[in-house]
Amino acid sequence: MTGSPAGGFGLKQRPVSLSEIDDEEQTRWSTGYAELDRVLGGGIVKGSMLLVGGDPGIGKSTLLLQVTGNLAASGKNVLYISGEESLRQIKLRAARIGRAGSSLKFMCETDLDAITGILLETRPDLCVIDSIQTMYNAEIQAAPGSVSQVRETTGVLLRLAKETGITFFIIGHVTKEGTVAGPRVLEHMVDTVLYFEGDRYASYRIIRGVKNRFGSTNEIGIFEMRAEGLAEVENPSEYMLSGRPENASGSVVSCAVEGTRAMLTEVQALVTKTSFGFPKRQATGTDYNRVSLLMAVLEKRLGIPLSEYDAYVNLAGGIRQSEPALDLGIAMAVLSSFRNRPVDDKTVAFGEVGLSGEVRMVTLAEIRVQEAARLGFTTCILPMSNLKGLKAPKGIQVIGVKSLKEVADMMGR
Repeated sequence: MTGSPAGGFGLKQRPVSLSEIDDEEQTRWSTGYAELDRVLGGGIVKGSMLLVGGDPGIGKSTLLLQVTGNLAASGKNVLYISGEESLRQIKLRAARIGRAGSSLKFMCETDLDAITGILLETRPDLCVIDSIQTMYNAEIQAAPGSVSQVRETTGVLLRLAKETGITFFIIGHVTKEGTVAGPRVLEHMVDTVLYFEGDRYASYRIIRGVKNRFGSTNEIGIFEMRAEGLAEVENPSEYMLSGRPENASGSVVSCAVEGTRAMLTEVQALVTKTSFGFPKRQATGTDYNRVSLLMAVLEKRLGIPLSEYDAYVNLAGGIRQSEPALDLGIAMAVLSSFRNRPVDDKTVAFGEVGLSGEVRMVTLAEIRVQEAARLGFTTCILPMSNLKGLKAPKGIQVIGVKSLKEVADMMGR
């Protein structure tokens, strides 16, 4: 086989010293989407291999078709190889999202021998493999999608990327647990791992980088699924707060940080008298165990009999976040619903809550306050320890608190 791991691709390498290695900054290409460039650390690095995972129908192929269309329009030589769809199906999808006139090249193939032969002959700048589970190496006696096939196929493509400078986007199926199907070593082999998240019944989609050898792994990109494809959400806080009820008890706006981006999120809570001997707890969009812990703190430290009540906590908009800074918002929402007293619509609260009921410091407090002020909020409740050195923008009052008891007293009885 031309592209066997043992034989290489006929491109001989020799050992070099550090002084001989070119240390110039990596060449990066913009994807045409600032949200995706943010997650990648500034764009696609030439000669890298990127793995994109996500649930079926979430929009992986649609996004990559849009990205490759942008790259082809900028003059890049791009090849899209599909092992799951026919050329006719791809054309119909391209027409739907406005990429029908693109200069992209397409091929339907699953045989790795044929794919490596075409790639060595045409030398595209970028190649998309959709998906890695459909590709097979004839020398491996196993079915496509098996552990050995996925590992060996990825190994051949990785060597091809490093020796020829071809950039690869690989789409991977995910298991019911949400991880990329196949061997775990697959994620170790590639340079970047992106997960495409979101509720398929909601319009938003989140791209999260869980591994990136060329940038941060804390950033996220937010897109909205529309009839014409995926569109960037430039103001996620405003998007997540749209449709928020006014003067409703159990609703509090909190602020989480993903990477360097602050996102305001509406925390909703509903506390009702239980009809059974064992109260029900439910958390949507955040960690169930964290919610149970906060309710135990409220009962122990403030004397609120939550063991007699059912409680439901939800992060509006379908987004999932588990940062400890949401603790204070969750606790206030539960307390607001229990007392049936609304929290002021122009108030934002964030802070980590400890088991003693103390409100602890969180990182990047100034960025959170600035985001709240930008969206017109006038009051921000935050940990007292975060006030030191904090420069609050004009128009917003910052209130430092040390414990949940102080917050409960502020909310009234």
